[in-house]
Amino acid sequence: MKKYIIEREIPNVGALEGEPLREAAAKSNQVLHKLGPGIQWLESFITHDKMYCVYLAENEAVIHKHAELSGFPAHKVTEIGKIIDTTTANQGSGGNHPVQLQSKLKLRV
Repeated sequence: MKKYIIEREIPNVGALEGEPLREAAAKSNQVLHKLGPGIQWLESFITHDKMYCVYLAENEAVIHKHAELSGFPAHKVTEIGKIIDTTTANQGSGGNHPVQLQSKLKLRV
């Protein structure tokens, strides 16, 4: 399965706590169960007015189906190409050299 990040614009979502968040998670889980093994919710990050959700899915279409059935908008769905973290610096020479990667990142800025 592919990994995706979903951007959901939800006004004042950052103010939600407790029961509303539990209800939202339960609704999402119900729809995930209905859709079957082709989609999995990993985690979500909440800001003032947006939620960023990380999913594993067979394709982007199943993510949009989840959004439709759950009632949670999927304003932007992006497939994650690569992941780096603090352990990337300790990997062998098989990856990008830090200077090469830094050059590439500067070109995109």
